[in-house]
Amino acid sequence: MKLVNHRGSAALLVNSGVVDIARASAGQFGPGIHDVLEDWPAFVAWASEPRPYDAVSALEGDALDAVVPNPSQILAVGLNYRLHALESGLPLPEVPLVFTKFPSSVAAPVGIVELPTDAVDWEVEVAVVIGVEARRVSKADAWSHVAGITAAQDYSARDVQLAGGAKPQFSLGKSFEGFTPLGPVLVTPDEYEDRDAIALSCSINGEVLQNSSTSDLVFDVATLVSYLSHIVTLRPGDVILTGTPSGVGLGFNPPRYLSDGDVVVTTVELAGELRQVARTPAEAFDAVALLA
Repeated sequence: MKLVNHRGSAALLVNSGVVDIARASAGQFGPGIHDVLEDWPAFVAWASEPRPYDAVSALEGDALDAVVPNPSQILAVGLNYRLHALESGLPLPEVPLVFTKFPSSVAAPVGIVELPTDAVDWEVEVAVVIGVEARRVSKADAWSHVAGITAAQDYSARDVQLAGGAKPQFSLGKSFEGFTPLGPVLVTPDEYEDRDAIALSCSINGEVLQNSSTSDLVFDVATLVSYLSHIVTLRPGDVILTGTPSGVGLGFNPPRYLSDGDVVVTTVELAGELRQVARTPAEAFDAVALLA
């Protein structure tokens, strides 16, 4: 099953277009994605029943919003791909390295990403969306709490992220407005031949710089959901960014960052692609001036 946020309404993606869930269910589910996620087990049972849809609309790509527009929590995991840890010159973590991204950074699948500094990096991520509340769940039960998979970018202003020396500002450096596009499609785990080997990639101006699979994760999805649920309660609509593979700009020598006009295409298997054009704003972020 595949869902999209089409013109602000939750919709099923079918071969012939999109089906408005609220309309098709006579108001039982929806109208928004979060409304569907709040009643996820009942919705899955309803959607699993074969039925003809009498109101299929054309899919309008420019009408797609972030597939989860207002998550209450975005939990992200650093150094979670083996090759990314290697390019960073760091040992594999013994426990998940977790930081947060603020929900105000969420953006639509297609649009502009502003470059507040000259050190904005790209990081393709497979995002996990929670569908059933998870509190102290086991690894064996973790996937049953997942609604689906989608694509994400973890844009990062490295200079802001790494400010503070021994006390870096990960959450701030990764939470500028527009730094977390999500979508375009939320894919239920059963759609994948192997839900632990999901392909993901990122290209800049057509040059593929990241190309990997979640089979390279240090901590897989089940482990992350279980681990995090023992610390915080994961609620429907919460998002977990599972990490980025090797090929980020910080790993180049010298580092390579986004410039005005760069086109960033982020792809996650079955979930489709994100596309942002980088733009330099009229006024750059200047921490020194702001703190003067």
